[in-house]
Amino acid sequence: MERIFLIGYMGAGKTTIGKELSNILQLGFIDLDKYIQDTHRKSIHQLFEEKGEEGFRNIERKALHEVSTFENMVISCGGGTPCFFDNMEVMNKAGTTIYIQVEPEELANRLLASKTIRPLIAGKSKEELIPFIDKQLHERERYYNKADLVIKSDKLITKKHLHITVNRIAEQLKTRNK
Repeated sequence: MERIFLIGYMGAGKTTIGKELSNILQLGFIDLDKYIQDTHRKSIHQLFEEKGEEGFRNIERKALHEVSTFENMVISCGGGTPCFFDNMEVMNKAGTTIYIQVEPEELANRLLASKTIRPLIAGKSKEELIPFIDKQLHERERYYNKADLVIKSDKLITKKHLHITVNRIAEQLKTRNK
């Protein structure tokens, strides 16, 4: 039985890496945000608007506890998931946690290029986004750094880079599990 939790800031590539990693390791894949959206039949943006951040974080916590019981899964978590309640401890107990670490400038580039609506950064320019990300990363790193593995991923996730990153993660997981 195996559970791998991918954590890191929004735009780090957790979902993209998670899908590829699940293929290589022949495990199932769950994107926690998508799981929440499917369960509640609402977007994360709508849930934030209706419930506020505190309400959303309670929903997220409940969903995390549910998926933490699923077997043989790669689970991509939302950027804030590890930073609330006992979520990081739940993930570390239930499986292996991997922090996908990306520099603020690269995150800003990825997020500005993204078509996804992200409630915490809506309406911010690149000039506003980099210091915002930098500040949030500084606050969140104490949670992210509790991960079992830290993988630096500063290049744009091209097919080649994705393959290299995922193979590096798979190798580290094999080494850890020996």
